[in-house]
Amino acid sequence: MQTQQVRTTLNIGILAHVDAGKTSLTERLLFDTGAIDRLGSVDGGDTRTDTGAIERQRGITIRSAVAAFTVGDTQINLIDTPGHSDFIAEVERALDVLDGAVLLISAVEGVQAQTRVLLKTLRRLGLPTLVFVNKIDRAGARTAPLLDDIRRRLTPHVVPLTEVRGAGTPGATVTARRLGHPAVRDEAARALADVDDTILAALVDGPPPDADAVRAALTARTGDGTLHPVLFGSAIGGQGVPELIEAVREFIPAITKPGAESALPAGTVFAVRRGPVGERIGYLRLYEGQVRARQKVTFLRHDAEGGTERIAGRLTGIRVVGAEGDTAGPGQIAEVRGAAGIRVGDRLGELRCGEPRFAPPTLRTVARAVRAGQGAALRSALLELADQDPLIHAHPEPDGSTALLLYGEVQKEVLGATLVGEFGIEAAFEPSRIRCVERPAGTGEALEERGHRSTTGLPATVGLRIGPGPHGSGRVFSYETELGALPRAFHQAVEDTVHATLAQGGPRGWPVTDCHVTLTRSGFDSPVSVAGDFRTVTALVTRQALERAGTVVHEPVHTFEVEVPLDALAPVTAQLSALGAEFGRTTGGQEAWLITGRLTARRVREIELALPGLTRGEGVWWSRVSGDRPVRTSEALPQA
Repeated sequence: MQTQQVRTTLNIGILAHVDAGKTSLTERLLFDTGAIDRLGSVDGGDTRTDTGAIERQRGITIRSAVAAFTVGDTQINLIDTPGHSDFIAEVERALDVLDGAVLLISAVEGVQAQTRVLLKTLRRLGLPTLVFVNKIDRAGARTAPLLDDIRRRLTPHVVPLTEVRGAGTPGATVTARRLGHPAVRDEAARALADVDDTILAALVDGPPPDADAVRAALTARTGDGTLHPVLFGSAIGGQGVPELIEAVREFIPAITKPGAESALPAGTVFAVRRGPVGERIGYLRLYEGQVRARQKVTFLRHDAEGGTERIAGRLTGIRVVGAEGDTAGPGQIAEVRGAAGIRVGDRLGELRCGEPRFAPPTLRTVARAVRAGQGAALRSALLELADQDPLIHAHPEPDGSTALLLYGEVQKEVLGATLVGEFGIEAAFEPSRIRCVERPAGTGEALEERGHRSTTGLPATVGLRIGPGPHGSGRVFSYETELGALPRAFHQAVEDTVHATLAQGGPRGWPVTDCHVTLTRSGFDSPVSVAGDFRTVTALVTRQALERAGTVVHEPVHTFEVEVPLDALAPVTAQLSALGAEFGRTTGGQEAWLITGRLTARRVREIELALPGLTRGEGVWWSRVSGDRPVRTSEALPQA
């Protein structure tokens, strides 16, 4: 194949509800552009982007994978993202590095709940998005009715750029709708008028916009994420895929600032995997500057207490995705080696402020090794997997087990299979529980003194005061005593033990957060005292001070939207009320009702199971974690 000069790099995400055909579309794009010489199959387990054995076995994409192809002078990096809601954190991290997205909808199943969640996120981010209606050659495929559903249930701001003949049959064909045709141009102009003032003015005041003006407006409004071209096709059969490629090149702009190549390096690590000999490989998307092999770099991340952690190293190797050489520039994605502690979310260059778009996981489970003697190996393996996904939190329990925080049950199944397949460790997981936290209700103090007043008999004096901190502040430790009053090892033992004791749980058994702990008294006997004495005494004093402060248990809460048929409003709202929902707005009333509000995470599954029966299977539920609230006195306290 002839080498082409690449001038533009586009990073495109493929997103969809599970089983809509993301991986199949990736395979088709790579095959049709010559990047691979045969089509892989999800059913056959030989796809390019589902590289893990578990992904191939289950037929779902779990971690973002990158593949590249070149068309003309444009290189397109495809980031095939998960569709299952348990892996929504992976989707979010992928969105952070994209120039644009292709949102898949099955022509058979139509608009599904996760489709709506994804487009909400894409529109909120203003990310240029094309809609590709897949599976037009499958029995039951719909076109015109599905377009109506897209306008009604997703967004009215769409312009179809292709049409289908023979939908629902193996012989289905796709034809481009040319903006030069008067009917197509006028239809596009009417859709654009809702989001483009220039087109609106031309339609109202005249003269009507010509094809060039409509195309320019379509490019601009797609580029800012307010309007979405719609294309039809089949990933398996290949129909409509050439039109999709051209639409990506024409309507999704590359995000590269002037002078970006000469700026200081700036980028984001959005995926991490292990190499063949166990080395850590990071996928780095560069926004500005250049990185090359043997270059010294410093990655930044926020630590648990809101500070900045630095990970310095020298890049021992670089592979630029879809290109040759060992130097990566703006817009490119590079596999980088050499930064031993690199993690997903690390930044090269300045850290960006702001809260994460997705809340941390709210399910807690405990993993134990099935075979005796593998507890330490299980803990090490889980910590390694958590390093690849920092939104999976793993920490050892006192009894030798390992606690995990997850998004859903599928994640737990995948972790179990990964442990067997990659580490040879079989793990048993406790039933998942909703994870709550405790926050101090007031301020409490406790003191344990060495000598004749000691209840432990240990030569260590520790006094602590624990009080509430700002929401989201985590655990903050400070000193009223003079630094140096204790040997450094004793200071460290006190601080580490405070954090560990609070993490193990407060009076109600849940981790304690958003608190300020102050060391008010300290003392030791030289040379008798040792660090172990301070760990024992500090744990006792921490629990005493926390008991005196009192705590309030907070449980996670979901923001929800539920769309129900007109005649189902009363039974659905009654069920939500019975579950303790706090209602927001209820809108609609012409074709359906849209109910919004908040509901505790532990009651979400109940409404999800009840909704089909209340709505004849027509209700659509969407929710996401959005903070927490104190457990009400009228409700049973969740068990830790």
